[in-house]
Parts: sequence; C-alpha cells; structure tokens
Amino acid sequence: MNQLLRLTVFFSLWLIGTSIYAQTNKVSFTIDDLPIQRPGAYTAEKQKQITRNLLANLKKYHIPAIGFVNENKLYTDGKLNPVRKQMLIDWLENGQELGNHTFSHPDYDKYSFAEFSREIPKGQLIIGPLGKKYGKPVRYFRHPYLHRGNNEAKVDSLANYLKSIGLTEAPVTIDNSEWIFAFAYDSALSAKDTALQHFIGNAYIPYMEAKVRYFEKLSVKLFGRNINQILLIHANALNGDYLGELADMFIKNHYEFITIEDALKDEAFKSNDTYYKANGISWMDRWALTRGYKGDFFAGEPATPDFIMKIAKLSYE
Repeated sequence: MNQLLRLTVFFSLWLIGTSIYAQTNKVSFTIDDLPIQRPGAYTAEKQKQITRNLLANLKKYHIPAIGFVNENKLYTDGKLNPVRKQMLIDWLENGQELGNHTFSHPDYDKYSFAEFSREIPKGQLIIGPLGKKYGKPVRYFRHPYLHRGNNEAKVDSLANYLKSIGLTEAPVTIDNSEWIFAFAYDSALSAKDTALQHFIGNAYIPYMEAKVRYFEKLSVKLFGRNINQILLIHANALNGDYLGELADMFIKNHYEFITIEDALKDEAFKSNDTYYKANGISWMDRWALTRGYKGDFFAGEPATPDFIMKIAKLSYE
C-alpha cells in the first residue's frame, strides 16, 4: 500500500512537472520604423538586403509580424523613393502586415493633440492603398517613443481619435534598448569591423533573453501568469543579421509566434492604464504604476552594457 502511494505521488508530481515544462508562451513580433530605421546609415542595396534578411527569417520561423511605417522615410529629397516603397510591397507580398507609426515619428509629449493627429492620416497615404490591394488593411497604430500622452486629456483625445478612424493602439510589453545595440552595430558596420559586429550580435541575444525573463516575472507578479507578450524591435541591420538567433531564443524559452491580433485577445490588455507622465515605457510598467507599484517591484531590469553604450557613442547622462 505504501509503495502504491509512493508511486501515485511520484506520478502526480511527474505530470505537474511535465505540464509546466510543456507550457507554451506566446509572443507577437512588432517591428518599428519601416521601411528602414536609419536610411542614412545604409546604401540602397544594403537597405534591400536588410529587408530580404528580415523577411526570409520571418518566413523560416513562421513568424506573423507587423511592421510599423514612418512614411516620411519613403522620400528622398522630397521625391518618393521607389526602392523603399518596394520594400514595403515586399512585406505585404510575404504575407506580413503594415501599421501606422505616424508620418515623421513626432514626440506627442511635445505637440498638441491637434498638431500630432495630423500626422496619423498622413502616415498611411501610401500604405493604406497598398494594404487594401494586398488584403492587409492598416489596422494598428504604434505610438512614437511609446508616448501615449503626458496628460489625461491628450491620452483620451488620441485614443478616441484612433478608434474613430478604425485604428487600434498597439502596446508593447517587452520593451528594450535593442535600438542602442543597433546603433553600435551600425558603427561597426560602417567601420567594416566584422569581428566587432559579431561581438555586438553575440551580446544582443543574451541581453534580449534577460529582458524577456524580466518582463515574464513582471507579468506573473501582475497577472499570476505569463500573458501574451508583444515584442518591440526595429528594421535595422542588427535584426537583419540576428533575427534568426532571436527567434531561436524565443523557441528555446517555449514561445509560440502569434499575430498582434491574437496577442491582444488576452484579457490583460483590458487592464486600466492611468499613467499620464512624459515617459515611454512598457505597458507592463504602465499597468504596474497604475496599480500603485513602485521601487522594488521593478528591481532587476537588465541594463544595456556599458561597452555597447560606448560603441554606440551614447551615455546614461
């Protein structure tokens, strides 16, 4: 009888352990600043190569991504750049979605609602018709700098306006300083220092994994589980070269890739957000601050390594 009891307990614990191990996490990849984050940093051929690399890896790993577009980047000296327009067409032809990131990426904290809102319809003059042509209408809006507005009236005005024109706010739960790694990577690329490129790329993936685990912990603290996550990265050379490794990292951590539409079905995204300060932060942080959490609740967030800041020629000051 004792032996039977021991076997029963062992089997029960094994089932619990197996179910935890087999748990599937979910993440949506969102890629900002299309067609390319820093057009001036790359030749036209390099821009096309970055786009090809991004799309090839999204296809290889079956990642349904959305690219948020700044349409001002489609112009060179006031004229529509056909290479960059084709890059957006390539996204759509590969089954990926495009979203509105405003025309010129202004900081809402520095503009009135009336001034800022003019940037939104202007931000889909090209991707609007393109999206309809490919059966991928523009549905989502990403706030530049993740700034929803620095007072309640501005937040509400923008949210109501977006709803009125059929756009859904695209939040971010896994925020990070990938853009700083990208600046450093571009510096190494410009210097034709391939060893330094590899060094930066090999530091990038562990940093991103640490960020993922940090926001998983915040999610468990807030919701008692790991919610559907929404990742923010940018269209740049770093991700052109390392998106595959980034995808592998998520797979290793038992993540399934989903659309932003499916990610937003999580009830967590209905959480109250009354954070009205001038700061671009993760929605996970916004929800926590809304609930009154502070200080130690946010302890342990991974910092960008000093050597990356130095290569990128940035500082914390």
